[in-house]
Amino acid sequence: MSDNSLPEKIVSKLADTDGFSHWLGIEQVEVKQGYCVLRMTIRKEMLNAFDIAHGGITYSLADSALAYASNTQGRISVSVETSISHTISLKEGDVITAVAEELSLSNKIGIYQVTIKNQDDKIAALFKGTVYRTSKNWFEEK
Repeated sequence: MSDNSLPEKIVSKLADTDGFSHWLGIEQVEVKQGYCVLRMTIRKEMLNAFDIAHGGITYSLADSALAYASNTQGRISVSVETSISHTISLKEGDVITAVAEELSLSNKIGIYQVTIKNQDDKIAALFKGTVYRTSKNWFEEK
């Protein structure tokens, strides 16, 4: 990624202070306005009692992708409603990729779809998020 674009600067600033996403091992793959791709690997400590990834892991990856994608528009945005559907189980060692795409954007509300797939390109989860767009910009305009 280049360090020149506003979306990349915003996501870098978010990621620098996002300790939970660091713990998850999230890697930024692609960032552009209204769009973000993140990737991570399922680790043993992320498994539940059934020896599959805890649902909160995919939720957290999707939530990070939502935050990054929605903030790339230049205004500080925070989630107000989210939901997830898990479609397949994930195991230790699975590599999952989240693609966040903007579906709708208004002055105050943004709606995003996040699709999470495993390394075999199978959909593991579908996430929908609504964000509130504050009036505060990430960076002062010059």
